[in-house]
Amino acid sequence: MRYLTDRKRAVGMGSAKSGVHHFWTMKVQSVALLILIPLFVFTYGPMLGAPHDAVLDYFSRPFPAIVAALTMIVGFKHFADGAQVLIEDYVHGTAQKVVIILVTCLSYAAMVTGLFAIARIAL
Repeated sequence: MRYLTDRKRAVGMGSAKSGVHHFWTMKVQSVALLILIPLFVFTYGPMLGAPHDAVLDYFSRPFPAIVAALTMIVGFKHFADGAQVLIEDYVHGTAQKVVIILVTCLSYAAMVTGLFAIARIAL
């Protein structure tokens, strides 16, 4: 009977590569979203039901535009990273690579569209 430590059993099984980096990236994004989402809601909530001109004037100020842009960037990046983990778990082979590329492109396209809309209002 061989007594092997956990490390000895793991040797030769391959490295985890970027698992820790991905884990911490997701954690940091989650904490950022814990701050940004309520800030986004409380920044944009008072404008619900306001006239169009008042809404444009309010959103053209720097603080609401920055809050919206940060929420958009962090939110869609978090979506892309989370979707990648799900795809890696449930899709295999060439389809996995194709679906990861498509979801990443979709996420960045939505992010750029939102940022363009914010820039259009704010500038």
